[in-house]
Amino acid sequence: MPTDTPLRLRILDAVTDVPAADWDALAGPDAPPFARHAWLAAMEESGSATEETGWAPHHLTIWRGPKLVAAAPAYRKFHSMGEYIYDFGWADAAARLGVEYYPKLIVGGPLSPATVPRMLIAQGEDIPALRKALLIAAVESAQEAGCSSVHILYPTDEEADFLEEQGLARRVTLQFQWKNPGYASYDDYLSRFDSKRRHQLKRERAAAATQGITLRTVRSAELTQAHAKRAFEFYEATCERHSWGRVQLTPDFFSRVFKAMPDSVEMVEAVREGRVIAGAFNLATKERLYGRYWGSIEEHPFLHFHVCLYHSVDDCIRAGRKVFEPGAGGEHKVSRGFEPTAVHSAHVIFDRRLDSAVRDYVRRERARLNMAVEEAEQISGLKPWPLPKIQTG
Repeated sequence: MPTDTPLRLRILDAVTDVPAADWDALAGPDAPPFARHAWLAAMEESGSATEETGWAPHHLTIWRGPKLVAAAPAYRKFHSMGEYIYDFGWADAAARLGVEYYPKLIVGGPLSPATVPRMLIAQGEDIPALRKALLIAAVESAQEAGCSSVHILYPTDEEADFLEEQGLARRVTLQFQWKNPGYASYDDYLSRFDSKRRHQLKRERAAAATQGITLRTVRSAELTQAHAKRAFEFYEATCERHSWGRVQLTPDFFSRVFKAMPDSVEMVEAVREGRVIAGAFNLATKERLYGRYWGSIEEHPFLHFHVCLYHSVDDCIRAGRKVFEPGAGGEHKVSRGFEPTAVHSAHVIFDRRLDSAVRDYVRRERARLNMAVEEAEQISGLKPWPLPKIQTG
């Protein structure tokens, strides 16, 4: 198809309005699971991310003739749950100004706090031009749909640079991620800690054996619908156990993902006296592990750390994975070797008063990040600690 063929924008009400092969060709063969068509389709078709649940699909696609050349997953949002780039305070400020904050348009995936390419571009295309076309489409379609703002969540560093250059307010927040510089064994990893922290980790890691608990990871062909059912039950139990918890995913979501993406799904199981008492639903690529949801039906000291952290760190070392992203929050991860890592978002709000206030807020927030990183260094016990300085200019 000649590159001078006019481009055409289509807003999709469902990701299934475009063939999976076309979408995944943009994402590429090594794309994180959250960028894949099957993940988004499972979210929508299971009833987990729909207009009724506050996630109205509004996917941006650009076509040259019959060929899909660019796409960005997007949703009109009617609340701020399930995004993990917290803007509840912005919504409160909007209310004080008399601005209707919802709906807003987010570019990103539902319930997936992971850095993922947000602007998918076909090979051989003009990347800056199509990124700009997607951004213009996001802003203009959001305004036409009565949205207050556009928020691009968890873009790559390169995309965040581009969005900042285009005038969006760039927000930098922290996640705690495990990094592998080339460990040969778990003991090799432990050697990076000072003696006090190393003793603590050995003691906590040894607890499972004294409790009669064994852990294993179930992958690929071993996964069954029984595992999918168990994953939902653990997820539901955790949501209901905490006051902030909210069940947003349906059993059908897990069923669909286990069927459609067995190459990407991993299930950590903790077994005691022949019964699975806890588990974690994770996603993986060759180089990265993504922790998503966990739960338990019994309480034991350090069980959460075993299921969600220690066992998977050991797995990552054996597999040679470079990064383990266990999800949002969790400062307790720092003392267990997870390093503060910058993640990004970009924002534009159509009310000038609120936009100005948000830009001032993100500047001040960003200036405080290096203090948070240095505080983490004080409690980490890692030696040497590679401080990831955050650009605050």
